[in-house]
Amino acid sequence: MSGHSHWAGIKHKKAANDAKRGKVWSKVARMIIVAAKNGGGDPAANLTLRYAIDKAKSVNMPKDTIEKAIKKGTGDLGGVHYEEVLYEGYGPNGVAIMVEALTDNRSRTGPEIKRIFEKHGGSLGTTGCVNWMFGKKGLITVATSTTNEDDLLELALGAGADDMQTTGEVFEITCDPSAFEPLKKALEAKSIPIEVAEISMVPQNTVGIDSETVAKRIVSLMEAFDDHDDVQNAYANFDIPDEVMAKVS
Repeated sequence: MSGHSHWAGIKHKKAANDAKRGKVWSKVARMIIVAAKNGGGDPAANLTLRYAIDKAKSVNMPKDTIEKAIKKGTGDLGGVHYEEVLYEGYGPNGVAIMVEALTDNRSRTGPEIKRIFEKHGGSLGTTGCVNWMFGKKGLITVATSTTNEDDLLELALGAGADDMQTTGEVFEITCDPSAFEPLKKALEAKSIPIEVAEISMVPQNTVGIDSETVAKRIVSLMEAFDDHDDVQNAYANFDIPDEVMAKVS
C-alpha cells in the first residue's frame, strides 16, 4: 500500500469520524483562509479556494463556517495570519516525508515537527532534501466494490487520467493537475462514488517495507503528523504490503 494513497484514505476516514470533526474543520478553515487571502474570495476565479471549499463540503462543514473563513481570508473579518511552510525529512528505513503546514507561529511549529520526526525514529532534513522525489498529481480513489474496473479505466483514461491502479480496496486514479477537475466531473456525471479527490504529492519511487515493526513506526509517525493542528498534509514514499498493513491496523 503506497504512502500517498494510504494516507489519503486514512485522512478520509478521520474526516468522517465525529470525534475528529472539530480538528478537521479547523484545518480546512485554515486552508480556505489562506486560499482566499492569496487568490481572492471568488471560487469561480480561484481554483485553490474551490478545492478547499470542496474539501470543506466533503467533511460536512456548515455553509456559514465556510463563508466566515473566506471573509477572514479576504480581510472582511479580522483573523489570524497563517503562513505556508513545507518541512522535509526522513522516517524509519529512509522513507522520504514531506509535511505541509499552515502556521501562525513558525518558531513554534518548526521545533514541534522536528520533535515528531525524532520521537518516531526519523529526522528533519534541509529544504529540498526530498522534494525532488515527489510530483504534484491529481489523486482520486474509488472503492473497488462500487464499480467495474474495465468501465472505470475506460472512463478515467478518456477524461484525462494518466494511470489507474488497484491498491487494496480502492482504485487509485492519478492525473496531471490540469486534468483533475474534468476527471472529477466525468466520474460524478456517471454517479461513481468518489472516496478521495485531491491534488496530492505523489512519490516517483517507493521504499518497500516488509517488517511489521518498521511499518508500525512509520504509521505512528504519519498519524502523529496528521494529528498536529498545524499540519495540512503529510506525504511519504513508503510501500507497505496489504498483509503487513492489516497487522499494523
